[in-house]
Amino acid sequence: MTGNTGMEPLLTGADTLIWRVGTNRSETEVVEAATSLLTRGGIVVYPTETFYGLGGNPLSPATVAAIFAIKKREREKALPLIASGIQAVREWVEEFPALAERLAAAFWPGPLTLILRAVHRLPPQVHASTGKIAIRVSSHPVARALAASLGGLIVSTSANFTGQRACRTLAEIPIELVRQVDGVIDAGRLPGSLPSTIVDVTGGSPLLVREGCVPFMEIERAAAL
Repeated sequence: MTGNTGMEPLLTGADTLIWRVGTNRSETEVVEAATSLLTRGGIVVYPTETFYGLGGNPLSPATVAAIFAIKKREREKALPLIASGIQAVREWVEEFPALAERLAAAFWPGPLTLILRAVHRLPPQVHASTGKIAIRVSSHPVARALAASLGGLIVSTSANFTGQRACRTLAEIPIELVRQVDGVIDAGRLPGSLPSTIVDVTGGSPLLVREGCVPFMEIERAAAL
């Protein structure tokens, strides 16, 4: 655990700091407190436009290793990322092709994750040595602000144990997981019914990896424009 943030949390769970947005805490205050943890290698549960995410600094090998351990996730599986904006995405990919431009214009910020080729300076643990990253610009302001606090990127895997369902409320997140992280941002019930749609755009046409919030038919339509 990374210690005190200088801002009194609303709740504490063991050594985990828990802040509830809107209960005498503005989004800005909560983001500042969480940022204090993240920039020191901490791991935080935070809201996205779909479900609660589990995140930390993707440039810290120790943080990435801890996220894999907490989730009990196989190292062969890459960790998805959220970016603060499209410019941050461009900085961490080898190429942002015309296909990606069209899909980003149509669906970002929002629940569409694009698979792109990563730059070499991104730690291989993040993309499981595949050379590709799964990344999106979230429409949730807290998720984007946290990514910005880390220079543009934050890990955004689901806040659950591998193989379990994604969580829309803090109460749904296993207490065993909560006790292993440094902070939790409770934004109430999230709208998630489906995860983000994942599309590989490293080829000439969109390749569906997982259909979620954004129907693939809409993606194909946008890709053809």
